[in-house]
Amino acid sequence: MDKTISAILVLALLVVALGLMALGWRARKRRQSTLPAPFAAPEVTGEEFGTFESFYVATTIAREPLNRVAVHGLGFRAKCDVTVTETGVIIAIGGQPDMFIPVADIREVQRATWTIDRVVEEGGLTLIGWNLGDTEVDSYFRAEEPEAFLSALTSLRGTTESESQ
Repeated sequence: MDKTISAILVLALLVVALGLMALGWRARKRRQSTLPAPFAAPEVTGEEFGTFESFYVATTIAREPLNRVAVHGLGFRAKCDVTVTETGVIIAIGGQPDMFIPVADIREVQRATWTIDRVVEEGGLTLIGWNLGDTEVDSYFRAEEPEAFLSALTSLRGTTESESQ
């Protein structure tokens, strides 16, 4: 009898915790509902500097690496292909429309070591700081070829590499 009651209590606590997590995620999405959706990839992108297999880690509010953006398909980690072109960066995450960051919206490119749920070796992440409408955001990637990826990103007009966090 004691084991049954303990099991029921643990199960009830688990259900409550999962329910609170779901409510928290819904509240985050509601708070961020005013953020615009990223641009769709354009038909004409100009010269390509490379396509890189990466792991999309997160997009956070700029300079708040623990404040994940949860709307418009930016809330979940996934494998992706990132294509760097002369007009901007195309992010292709399976099952979602391709996203586009125009060169004019990119504020910075830098190495990073951590973000909301990922800590890696020193400089193991690549951060692209960009403007999503009027909101500054930071997107984090773990590229299979980090040096080539960073080099392609810094070759974009007006983009500079900053110190890592």
